[in-house]
Amino acid sequence: MDDVDSLTKAFQGAYGAYCVTFYWNHMSPEKERAEAANLARAAKAAGLKHVVWSTLEDTREHVPLSDDRMPTLMGKYKVPHFDAKGESDQFFTDLGVPTTFLYASFYWENFIFFGSGPKKGADGELVLTLPIGNAKMAGVAADDIGKVAYGIFKRGTSLVGKKIGVAGELLTGQEMAAAMTKAIRQPVKFKDVPPEVFRSFGFPGADDLGNMFQFYRDFAADCNEKRDVQRSKELNPALQSFDEWLARNGSQIPLE
Repeated sequence: MDDVDSLTKAFQGAYGAYCVTFYWNHMSPEKERAEAANLARAAKAAGLKHVVWSTLEDTREHVPLSDDRMPTLMGKYKVPHFDAKGESDQFFTDLGVPTTFLYASFYWENFIFFGSGPKKGADGELVLTLPIGNAKMAGVAADDIGKVAYGIFKRGTSLVGKKIGVAGELLTGQEMAAAMTKAIRQPVKFKDVPPEVFRSFGFPGADDLGNMFQFYRDFAADCNEKRDVQRSKELNPALQSFDEWLARNGSQIPLE
């Protein structure tokens, strides 16, 4: 990802490419922007006919840096792992790369691998803690994202220039906890906490994720309008609901 020539070589002869960066590998918005720029330059150099770029909103368009509803992080971001991807859309646009902008959702795999699943409280009961209030949050099985990207490619160039959001289901915290209760056969309660409390939890990226959940909560209508479940299912007929994902993966959720 740091070498434009190697990316160009990889892209040579291909019709298209699905391009995605992994912010959590380094947690540097600047590095992510540099990687995205390299992807765009390589796509242009290789003459790709279609790129699906995995992106997210630049949250500063909704919450300017001067807005103190959520803290500014790293001096110039609200949700760094969102904003860096959103900024990077311009690399593909400015170079004239034929691009579909694919907006991901909250990965349900985060409940397994990222520490977002329910935790046992002092009373031994399992609690799912998310600062999303009563808002519905778009979620998706990671397996389905690539299948939606494939569905976009199968549409030819009809979706070039379009913004497509992928989601398997839109659920409240209460609804997710109820589904988990059914799947793992143990009671799971949902606990809403203020974003400032979540940001104070102290694990790496807690402030970034606290802002992210606040963004999902405060701008649920905008986020969820973009992440259309029915359109995702049209692009990927095998799209999983949360219940279906839990049936396959629920046993892997650590119950600490």
